[in-house]
Parts: sequence; structure tokens; C-alpha cells
Amino acid sequence: MSLMDKRISEIHEQLHNGELKVSDVVGESISRIKEVDGKVHAFLSVNEEEAQNQAAALDEKLAGTDERGLLFGLPMGIKDNILTKGLTTTCASQILSNFEPIHNATVVENLDQADAVTIGKCNMDEFAMGSSNENSSFKVTRNPWDTDRVPGGSSGGSAAAVASGEVLFSLGSDTGGSIRQPASYCGVVGLKPTYGRVSRFGLVAFASSLEQIGPITRTVEDNAYVMQTIAGHDKMDSTSADVEIDDYLSALTGDITDLKIAVPKEYLGEGVDEGVRESVQEALRELERLGATWEEVSLPHSKYAVAAYYLLASSEASANLARFDGIRYGVRVENESSLLETYKKSRSEGFGDEVKRRIMLGTFALSSGYYDAYYKKAQQARTLIKQDFDDILADYDVIVGPTAPTVAFKVGEQIDDPLTMYANDILTIPMNLAGVPAISVPCGFSEGLPVGLQIIGKHFDESTVYRVAHAYEQATEHYKTRPNLEGGASS
Repeated sequence: MSLMDKRISEIHEQLHNGELKVSDVVGESISRIKEVDGKVHAFLSVNEEEAQNQAAALDEKLAGTDERGLLFGLPMGIKDNILTKGLTTTCASQILSNFEPIHNATVVENLDQADAVTIGKCNMDEFAMGSSNENSSFKVTRNPWDTDRVPGGSSGGSAAAVASGEVLFSLGSDTGGSIRQPASYCGVVGLKPTYGRVSRFGLVAFASSLEQIGPITRTVEDNAYVMQTIAGHDKMDSTSADVEIDDYLSALTGDITDLKIAVPKEYLGEGVDEGVRESVQEALRELERLGATWEEVSLPHSKYAVAAYYLLASSEASANLARFDGIRYGVRVENESSLLETYKKSRSEGFGDEVKRRIMLGTFALSSGYYDAYYKKAQQARTLIKQDFDDILADYDVIVGPTAPTVAFKVGEQIDDPLTMYANDILTIPMNLAGVPAISVPCGFSEGLPVGLQIIGKHFDESTVYRVAHAYEQATEHYKTRPNLEGGASS
């Protein structure tokens, strides 16, 4: 059994007992990347020399103290839109291909203080704009379950790195499903925390009112370990909420007796594949066997979520990406005749088609004469969507449904059809508009590919989300099935 297949708590115990060294764990991670990443393409850069140096230093620390956290010495991948000091952060874009940050994001700082080891930066859709990882300007990440298929996006590299056993955990960012949808496609666990629960300082902004950093792991327990480390108030982030952090590990009791579950009829209706629907319905039956009850409800304004999201996210992207002009940092086109031409050429050559599409849409929605008709109307729809969640969650503990309407589709199948591509996030976008936490856990297979179950909770109630997800996971063991990069699946 590979070390990368073990739970975080198992490796922690082996390190504590002297059965393992940090250099063993980090070395296995690097070896696995060399073995399989030529097929998966999860990483844009691998920090091999520095990771090995850090592992050697942690081995010395391991021998000299008993005080070490649960993430001590564990290899991790970081999505390439999260700042890492001294390690290139490109957002998978040509315009930032030479950008080396001078400070860490707060989440990276927290993980460094916990003595986790950054193995490298994970591939993504450019500036987190996409649902398939095909919008990276460097390469396309492949799904470890079937390398002819996409891993999802935009955190596809982070999800694929965990699914293929290259790292024990990774960080992604979720603006409209960008952690949960790839977690579903790759058969791993991905959490979008409550908006404001995890610091956004050091996350390269796409849509500031929607996005959150969150963990991607093999198991719910592992996810809770990482979340315990990265959650908390940060004075460097004006959107960070000063709300007490729960003990997420103590929530993993396995007991969901008398838990009340809401199942939106809109989430199992038209557009959801039959195999996905059957897996989710079987998951609901399992939750019933565990003592929970569920009822069908309606989230009537969810039908406006995709339209509202793409107007709001694109509008915020238009403003946030204005700073990338080829002057202050990033790639600059040289020898142009004027400053304006330098701006135009640098942005034209530096940004990919999807990024340009969203900047143009956002600029249009914010322009004089169209602001009230589009941006303001989208904000009003967002308010109604949030109210739907507030109303349902006042009477139920969690909301449950599929994470994505289909399993992973083939590379190239939808890339030329933006509207179809956008529809892949139809079941994840509403949670970002409402700001509520949601997790995706494996709940079966359709066409031999993983299906994700989405569990949605009340604001800042990640503990209940974890409790339900963990109880279901332990009762079913879908998470124990691993992709076999030689073909098929293995347990």
C-alpha cells in the first residue's frame, strides 16, 4: 500500500512512532509525480529540491520534539492562483508566467507553520475561469479515472493530484463549484467553506464576493484536519469573518440520528443523468438507514443562478483583472509605440479566450446604460437565491443533492460550446451566491466514473456538513476505490 493511499492520521501516527521519516513521505510523493504526472499533468511546477530540504529539516525536528501537528511533514499541492513566496504563481496564464510572489497567502502561511510541505503548484483553468481545466494556457490536466476525460475545473489539477496519489491533500479555490465539481469528477472529497471562513488574502482575485479557498482530500477526516488548520479570522482580509472556529474533528461522530435533510426537486430533475440520479437516490436511502429523514423541497430561484452568476462573476473579473497591464508585474510586450499599445498588446497576448470573453461580458454589464438591466438585476436574483437557502435551512439541518449533473466528459467535447460548459456548474453555483458551505463526497459510479454527493449546510456550520459526510462515507466505502492509471479501478 502506497503511503499516498493512507489516511493523514495513519501517517501522523507512523511519524510519531518513528516508523517513518518525513523524507520517506515526501520522497514517495515526488516519486509518484515522476511516475504518473506525465499522464495526468496535475502540476505546473514541482518544488523538488526545496521540498527535500524541508523534509530533511523536519526529520531533525521530529527527532527533537514531541510537539507536532497532524499535518507535520505531509506533502501538499497548492492551486496556482494562491501566492507562494519564491515559487512561481501563474494562474495558468501567460500574462503571469514569470510572476514570483514576495509573500505567502495566509492559508500557505498557516500550513507552513503546521510544517506541511509544499510539493508544487497545481494546474487550473486560467484565472480560475472554466469547468474542465482545458483553459490552462500551459497544458490540459487529465482525469486519473480516464485520461481521455477532463478532471473538472477550475481546481482540476488540485483534484487530480490527490486522486492519482501524488500528494496527500491539496488546496483549491471555489468561485462557482471549482473545488466541488472536480472533486466529484475525480472521486475525492472537496469542501467549499462558508464565505469568510477561510482567508482570501493571497488568493489572486477572480470574483471577490464569491470565491473561497478550501481543501481537497481522499477522505472526510483528512479534509477536516486541513480545514482545522486553514480556517480562521485574518486581519489582512476585509472579507474574513471573525467567527469562532469549531472543532471539526470532534464532529466526526458517525451519528446522524434524527437529522433532517432537504432534497431540492430542482437538483434531481431535467438535465441530471440517470446514473447520477440513481447514485444520489441510493445515497439518500443509506442516510435513511443511518437514522436521518429527508423530504423534497423547492429552491425556486435556483433556475436564475447560472445567469446571475456569470453576470456577477464576469463583472468582478472585469474589475479585478484590470491590474494586469504588463507594467507593474507579469509579462510585458516590448517595443510598442505608446503606453496604450503596450497595455493592449500585453493583455491581448497574455490572456486566453475564456478570460477575454468574461472581461468583455463583465465590462458590458457594468457599463453605463446596461448596469441596471444586467448587474443590478443579477444582484437582485442573488438575494432571492440566498433567501431560498435561508428559508430551507431554517427548517432542515442540511440540503443534499448531486454535485454535478453528469460524470466527467471527454477532453475537447465541450470546449467550443461555452454555454454548455457553463451549465456544468448549475448545481454548485447557487451555494457561492448564497455563501453557504458545501462538500462533495464520492457516492458511487456511473459509466465507470465517479459520482459526487453534495451536502450543503448553514452559514459557518461546517461541523454538521462534515458529520453527515463522514457518517455516509464510513457506511459506504466508495472512497476506498482508487483510479488505476494502468487502466480501470483498484481498491
